Formats: sequence, structure tokens, C-alpha cells
Amino acid sequence: MHWTDTATVYHPRKPEESPLWMLLNDHFYNFVSEYEDHFQKTHGFFRPVISDVVQKFLQCGDLKQGFARIRCPDCRHEYLLAFSCRGRWFCPSCHAKIVVQFGERLREEILYPVPHRQYVFSIPIILRQFFKYDRKLLGRLCKCVSHSLKVFFQKTLKLDDGIAAMVMVIHTFGDYARWHPHIHVLVADGLFRKNGLFYVMPRAAELRPLKELFRAEVLSMLKEEGAIDQAFIRKIMKWRHCSGFSAHNGMQIKRDDAHGREALAQYIIRNPFSLEKITYNPETGMVLYRSGMTHGKNRKNFKVFSATEFIAAITQHIPDKSFQLVRYYGWYSNRSRGERRKGAVRESDEDFLQVPEEVDVLDISAYSPQRIPSRTWRECIKKIWEVDPLECPRCHAEMKIISFITASQPDIIQKILEHLGHWDVDDKSRPPPNVYEEPLDDGWPGYEEPFQAVN
Repeated sequence: MHWTDTATVYHPRKPEESPLWMLLNDHFYNFVSEYEDHFQKTHGFFRPVISDVVQKFLQCGDLKQGFARIRCPDCRHEYLLAFSCRGRWFCPSCHAKIVVQFGERLREEILYPVPHRQYVFSIPIILRQFFKYDRKLLGRLCKCVSHSLKVFFQKTLKLDDGIAAMVMVIHTFGDYARWHPHIHVLVADGLFRKNGLFYVMPRAAELRPLKELFRAEVLSMLKEEGAIDQAFIRKIMKWRHCSGFSAHNGMQIKRDDAHGREALAQYIIRNPFSLEKITYNPETGMVLYRSGMTHGKNRKNFKVFSATEFIAAITQHIPDKSFQLVRYYGWYSNRSRGERRKGAVRESDEDFLQVPEEVDVLDISAYSPQRIPSRTWRECIKKIWEVDPLECPRCHAEMKIISFITASQPDIIQKILEHLGHWDVDDKSRPPPNVYEEPLDDGWPGYEEPFQAVN
């Protein structure tokens, strides 16, 4: 693809110019230093994963940490592409790539051409702190949602052997990055059977039984985990309107709306905060963050934080290592998809089922999802920004990656950057501290070389 408009030229990003980078570079050390005194009571013990993620973010897109050399074979035009940190749920640039890949994977490989809906499950404020201090409970919360939806669908459709299909994403954030654990579910709006039929949920299904099922599941789970006792449960059960437990479903996405399913998948995996909403003042050290309109007398659509308060707010949503925020259940689970790929024997469809007359039945027995390769960084940039990073801005030929220079070659990096005028000896960027180490004389402890990946 060639571009005729000279304005549509790919320019590598400059991460050090973003308000988030400047904020963390200026104040992360202070945040770590005062964490125990100011934030440990409200946010729990400091998690080492926070330093790891922030450290990699501050080096994401930094040419001094290594880069790929990209050259045009025709006109010999060349530029450098810095490595990325591959940070999930924090680095806005890297997470944008994950959003694109996730949406396309669900559209092509996971979701079936049947109606879908988004369900959102949330819990009372009084229970939310349990999930902050013991984050394994978030996984148990997903199982509560899965079982509640399955039972609700089966009872509504009178289909005890029906299989629900769900993709869940754990959200720990609300407006202004406050701690608000809840579950977004992209669910097939009905039940599958192994004979290849799909039974669509009726439009007039009442959600109150689902809320009550969800409340019972969560309270039982927390009691089993020792977080609450029976007296606490009796107190909550006296509250009105399902005691603060909520289950909301949105508009149905039609069976032939593949774009709608992809867009919804991308929405539910969005980053906990938006870079465009951050305004940072380096002189005052204050952050203005714009979000949804608040309630009450003093309604406003922004909030002002001190630098360390804002860092505490956004870093509390960084997931622990190996903790999966995306989960698949029922028909969309890894096990079920694997069995179908192996050609597992289907049940006979001769059995007669008494289902409500208003229920639509779809035959999806002939549908077979296709595996697709993940989009490369080039394809993601083309889709998001509508510009090809490998198209030469001079002659429009296709450029090639000719070499990778990693952080293990600091002399070569410095030589190339000095030759191109990109080596700044007065660079004031600095790595974040390790909370478990004493600072060196310059105020910053040592740190390990980051994992390298192409941006």
C-alpha cells in the first residue's frame, strides 16, 4: 500500500513527552519512599511488581535501551525503532496493541455467529476491600459470575444440559482510578447444546433472579474463604435491592454483527486509565484527571491529585505476575474449544425438548472458527493510526528491518545515537528505585536490564 498524502508518514513516538512518563520520572522515587507511611493502610503492602512494571514503562520506547534499524532498500532512507516494554494493563502504547489483538482473536477464533450481550457484575462497597488485600478472590468472583449466569440461562430456557459461553475480564478500576472490582462478561445470549443448536434467550428475561443468584454465590464464597461470617451475611441480607449486588446487561449484538462483537471485546479489555485524560503540571506536582461526572451537590468531571496520590491510584490496578484478568468459560473455554477441534462426537439431536415458544433456535453445527496469526506491530499500527511504519516516506518502497541493537551493546548504541544526534548527555531520565534496596549515592539504586521487544 502506497501513500499519496505526504502527511501520512509514520513517526516513532516520543514517550518522554507524555504526561505519564514525566510524572513517573519525577515522582516515582518519592512515591516508593513514602508508600509505607501514606499508602500502605489504604492500598496494602507494596507489591514488587509495581516497581518492575514502572521501570520497564520508563524505558519503553527509549533508544538508549536498544532499537531496530529500519532501512529502505531503494533510497537507503533509515530510521530507528525503539523497543517496547510489552506492559499489559499499564503502558498505554503497549496495551493498545493487546486490545487490537484481543478483539480480532475473539472475532475470528473464539466467538460464534450468535447473538451476544455484555453483562456487568458488581459488588457492594463494603466487600471490595477483601479483593484488594487478597487478589486471588478475584478469580473466585469470576466463578461466582459463571455459575450464576449458567443457572440463570438454564432455568430461563428450561434447558438443563445447555452450555453457556462466556469471556470474562476482571476490572479493578472505576472512575478516577478508584478501587472498584467488577466483572465484564461478553456472553453468548443463550445456550449451546452439543448437537450443534443454539437456543437464544428471550428478550423479556427478568434480571432480579440473576442478581439474587450472584449475591448468594458471592456471600457463600466469602464465608468459605473466612472473610465474613453468618452474622455479617444476615446483616447484608436485610438491605434493600439485593444488598448492593448488581447485574446489568446491555443491548444485544446481532448474530451477523462481527464488527460489534470485536468492538465490545476491545471495550471490555481497555486500560485502567486513559493517557488523554491526564494533565500533569511539573511545577506544582499536581495531576488533573478528567473522567465521568460525579454525583452529589458539587458535581464535576475532573479530580485533582497530588503526584504520589495519582501514582498510588493507577499502580494499584497492575495485576500480579501470572495473574490472568481474562478468563474463558463454558463453550468458549480452552477445554471445550480443544475438544471441538479434535472432532468430539456430538449428541443426537433427535431428543425433543420443551422450550418456551418465544425461544429462537439457531443451527451452528457447520460453523468452525479459524485460527489466525496475531497481528504484528506493523499491522497494529496500520489499523490504529492508518499509517504504514514500513513504507518509506521518500520513495514509498517497503522498508526492511536490517538489524537489532540490544541493551547488551551500549557502546554501539551510544555510537549510533551520537552520530545521529540523538545522544543527550544531559538526559535527566532515571530508573525507579527498588523498594527493597538502599539508594546509592546519587539517590537511585541499581536495576536489571529490561526484557527487549520490538515496539
